[in-house]
Amino acid sequence: MGGKGRDRTVYKRDDGAWVNKRNDSDRASGLHKTQGAAASEAAEMLRNQGGGELTVIGRDHKIRSKDTIAPGSDPFPPKDKEH
Repeated sequence: MGGKGRDRTVYKRDDGAWVNKRNDSDRASGLHKTQGAAASEAAEMLRNQGGGELTVIGRDHKIRSKDTIAPGSDPFPPKDKEH
């Protein structure tokens, strides 16, 4: 399986729960009360699975942040302006 299958997205459901979901899965890996908790769990899962891309979607349904979690490989890594 390629790296894209490991990528994860964090977003808010209609019921208010923040979801940590693997992109190639139908079901959420975790539900959280806060965006930070969901993003933190998603990043930890990516590290444990060999790295990948973490996308966080804000309450306005726009991409809030995209981050490559090591040891994932990004052929054109951006200069990180968030951290």
